[in-house]
Amino acid sequence: MFTHTFAVCAYKDSPYLETCIRSLKKQTVSSTIIVCTSTPSSYIKGIAEKYGLPYFVREGKSDIQSDWNFAYEQAKSQLVTIAHQDDYYHRDYARMVQECWQKYEDTTVFSTDCVIIKGRRLQRPGMFLWIKKLLRIPLRFRGLANHICLKQAILLWGNPIICPSSTYNKEQLGMPLFASPYKFALDWDTLWKLAKRPGRFVCVEKPLIGYRIHEEATTKAFIDNHQRSKEELSMYQKIWPRPVARGLMVFYRKAYRAYQ
Repeated sequence: MFTHTFAVCAYKDSPYLETCIRSLKKQTVSSTIIVCTSTPSSYIKGIAEKYGLPYFVREGKSDIQSDWNFAYEQAKSQLVTIAHQDDYYHRDYARMVQECWQKYEDTTVFSTDCVIIKGRRLQRPGMFLWIKKLLRIPLRFRGLANHICLKQAILLWGNPIICPSSTYNKEQLGMPLFASPYKFALDWDTLWKLAKRPGRFVCVEKPLIGYRIHEEATTKAFIDNHQRSKEELSMYQKIWPRPVARGLMVFYRKAYRAYQ
């Protein structure tokens, strides 16, 4: 088996943190679990101690990129999943990670489909998820998913990869994983860069994580302050001529309705 770690990024005192950790403890294939934070508190430390998990604190101001890189770097395994505190993971997630690398050892990025949860309620799949699934169709050709053109093809129209569903091959990708000027679109930017490097992208089209949307979610904050739209337009302009990029943003903004 390949060594694998769930590096949980904990921020402030999320009421969903324990639910996330419980889902990781229930995996059918065991993996290492660690808790990392840049906002240390007795609440986070107490949950880590309750489940006997290593607890790491990053000094300095909270920042998504720095926090994700810190969690990634604390993992001592070949494979690393940066688990988001508000989400939960299907019990077969870690098993599917193992099966992926047993079949495709050159995989650099593994991901899955998801279900959407608003607060504590499961939502029916909407246009948001169907569009992402459509954009990921090229990854169904796994035998070709190590080619740059195919990996970039899924990213031309937006980012269809569910960030918290992703597992990274640390041995191949090295550190730091994220090196982007963006605060929100850093995962899209990072994937675009990783697509140019050797290795395979694999996506399991099964909803193996529950992606939670709520009023305190960072994604919603980036929508409200318009940072998301600015960064995503900038990403489109990296890929397409400016008039095309602006046209694509008209349709991509419709995905924001999932957070309303």
